[in-house]
Amino acid sequence: MTSTLEQTTAIETQNKVAPNTQKFKPFYKSTDKEIDVFEHAYKNKIPMLLKGPTGTGKTRFIEFMAYHLNTPLITISCHEETSSTDLIGRYIIKGAETIWIDGPLTKAVKEGAIIYLDEIAEARPDVIVAVHSLTDHRRELFIDKLGETVKAHRDFMLVASFNPGYQRGFKELKPSTRQRFVAVSFDYPDAKTETEILVNETEVELSIAKKLVNIATKIRNLTELGLTETVSTRLLVDAAKLIHSGLPKRLSVHVAVVEPLSDDLEVVQALKDLCDLMI
Repeated sequence: MTSTLEQTTAIETQNKVAPNTQKFKPFYKSTDKEIDVFEHAYKNKIPMLLKGPTGTGKTRFIEFMAYHLNTPLITISCHEETSSTDLIGRYIIKGAETIWIDGPLTKAVKEGAIIYLDEIAEARPDVIVAVHSLTDHRRELFIDKLGETVKAHRDFMLVASFNPGYQRGFKELKPSTRQRFVAVSFDYPDAKTETEILVNETEVELSIAKKLVNIATKIRNLTELGLTETVSTRLLVDAAKLIHSGLPKRLSVHVAVVEPLSDDLEVVQALKDLCDLMI
């Protein structure tokens, strides 16, 4: 069982906001006007919603923009257990004292960071309620356990993402929430751009990158397979890295592209056969 001290240390480490110290500029290939939109949204402190399938560059885009704007970035990967307490903060026992620890959202609000709530629709409903007052003219956070209201730092910005093709029913964002954001849609890049991404990210040979992109394009068009998610650029990057490091090409594609897509043995075998013919 994790000790209280270990839990305290983990929370303090997670919530630490530091200046953007990335040494190298994250590689990001713009596909539309999303950089211009983000710059203007940041200037006007308008919350931003990134919509699109898994692995289409939403997280990389935020990392790139935080570097570009030299602004601290806090990323929270939301899931069904993510609560407002996780984001705002909680009382914990440290030694003989009970102390308050700010959560990552509170830290970002106070210190002026970009906070990125990845897959916000996966979080519990109270998270949406907690951020509402940060997404309108008030730009403030109410901390009910302290009875305090914190005005957002002038550099604070809220960014969230969700996958409208994957979220269903209760996981869908309500219109009243969506209309608090400006929104940008992300999709898989065109073949030329995706090939360039693979080469820049992994240094794989251009000919191999083109074959991987062709495989992805083919699978993305196989709608009859009923895949929940299709081949993302992220999966192609993983396959390219494995190939570049010396793993056989077909095996790399099997483990990095095919296996993550399905557990259905017939579907997996059909995809493997297809990929073997293409690489």
